[in-house]
This record gives sequence, structure tokens and C-alpha cells, in this order.
Amino acid sequence: MQLHNRRELRPRRKSLRNSATSAEAVLWTYLKNRQLDGRKFRRQHSIGPYIADFYCPSERLIIELDGAYHFTSAGRERDRKRDQYLQNKGIKVLRFENRVVFEHPMMLLEEVRRQFGLPPSSDKEELVLANFSREESA
Repeated sequence: MQLHNRRELRPRRKSLRNSATSAEAVLWTYLKNRQLDGRKFRRQHSIGPYIADFYCPSERLIIELDGAYHFTSAGRERDRKRDQYLQNKGIKVLRFENRVVFEHPMMLLEEVRRQFGLPPSSDKEELVLANFSREESA
């Protein structure tokens, strides 16, 4: 059985690409065309029965942007099962709330870069990370 981009999920993947959330659209502007350290990302890529918001094949990394549904008990349970399935396939899943894309995009991108094993890209971005950490711990 095919694991990636199963034919039966093609219409759903296309529908999701054509109706992206505003957070997905903004994040895609940072990820498309290998803009993040030359890594290729795919939008709405299916792996098994699941469709990932963004997938980087070379890093086996998924980025998921979570809206309100994900914070319900049903949403958390569904995400837990999904993440476990993907991790069993050797794929790492990073989850961010939608608001992080708008409020702290550099922090999000630096966290993704860390998954590549790369250091922060500049002092300015390290400052953004430090400020974000302080806000979260307050």
C-alpha cells in the first residue's frame, strides 16, 4: 500500500490547498520555493490516512498549524493518535497554534531550523526567541 500521497486522498488534498487558512497562507510564504535553508516543503501532503499541513521530505518533518478544534478533548485525542502513527513511520511532527504564525513567525521558523540541526540564523532572531520564552513563562 502506498504511504505518500495516496490517490484516493488527492481531491481532499487539493481542496485543502485551495481553501488554506490565513495562518497556512502566511507560513507558506516563508516555506515555498526552498526559502528556509534550501529545504523543500510540500503543502497538504498525505502520509498514510493523514494529510499534513506542511511536509519536508528530506528532514521527515511535518509542521501542523492548530486552530480551535485542536484544543478540544476530541481534537487532542485525534492529534495524539495521528502524531503517534506518523512518529511510528519515522516522521517528526511540530505543532504550533495559528496565532504563532502572526505573532512570532521568526520563533516558529527558528524552531523548524533547529529540527534541521542548524543554529539560529541571526542575533535579532535569537532576541525574538528570548522574548517569546519570557512571555510564555510569565
